[in-house]
Amino acid sequence: MATKKILVVFGATGVQGGSVVKAVLGDAKMRESWTVRGVTRDVSKPSAKELESLGAETVAADLNNTSTLKGAMKDAYAVFAVTNYWESRSAEVEMTQGKGMADAAKEAGVQHFVWSSLPEVKEHSKGVLEHVEHFDSKAHIEQYIRISGLPASYFMPGFYMSNIPGGMFRQAPPNNDWTFALPIPGSTPIPLLNTADDTGKFVKGILNNREKTLGKRIYGATDYYTIDEIVKEFKEQYPEAGKTAKSAELPHDVFKGIMMKTGAPEKSAEELLQNMRLMNEFGYYFGASLDESHSIVSDKLTTWKEFMQMAPAFAELK
Repeated sequence: MATKKILVVFGATGVQGGSVVKAVLGDAKMRESWTVRGVTRDVSKPSAKELESLGAETVAADLNNTSTLKGAMKDAYAVFAVTNYWESRSAEVEMTQGKGMADAAKEAGVQHFVWSSLPEVKEHSKGVLEHVEHFDSKAHIEQYIRISGLPASYFMPGFYMSNIPGGMFRQAPPNNDWTFALPIPGSTPIPLLNTADDTGKFVKGILNNREKTLGKRIYGATDYYTIDEIVKEFKEQYPEAGKTAKSAELPHDVFKGIMMKTGAPEKSAEELLQNMRLMNEFGYYFGASLDESHSIVSDKLTTWKEFMQMAPAFAELK
């Protein structure tokens, strides 16, 4: 019997990493040829035990301690690597973590490194948007990986659908109308991703199409939806609650003020504002089509309508 290939998944108890673990172990065909090693800081926590119950091996490693990374990747064929900028709010920390994983993967002889990346905004916007740090830091890690010669593919997650229900799209005063409020026009297209369920579908496609995806960016989104289309489908799904549902374009200073009231430092509030502006002024993926990325995915991707039906914030509207 042939030895199974080992897939190492960093951030295995997080949203993206957890999706990859569940997608691979939930696929009978992939289980024939792959085993999964989930990496987390604490293998004793319930979320790690849940992964073990699915059939994953779990190992402890810390992205801030590069000496722990080599052991986590021992004998690995493929690695899914992801970082969480918002944990430190530091590009320097994130880039150190990403480069550390890439260096350890190269030393371990990994044959397919899948990096959760994002587009470089400052350069492509010609300096108009110079503070979208959580995109640019991941893009700089991608550049480092490309120069290193490590065999890699680049998963580019879209806009999290989970940010919308009850967050950006919520009941608002004075009339408690459902309002999708962002500092950009309603005609702005947003590439939506059901991150928890669909990240793994894209990564499975990357792993199953190694030769086709090496060196390529895979855009992780179901489709582009405008803000107005998102509201329209909400109104159709929930006719009673949706009678007065609407989109609202917030002035930039108002949006920043709201972010700061929820606890974001001013620097982060400006970063989030520029992140929103990116979608309107340049495009989240700078105009890239999703077609080629969809061609490697064999599982059905989640639509916004389907996601709404699962969203706890909308549950009482059924």
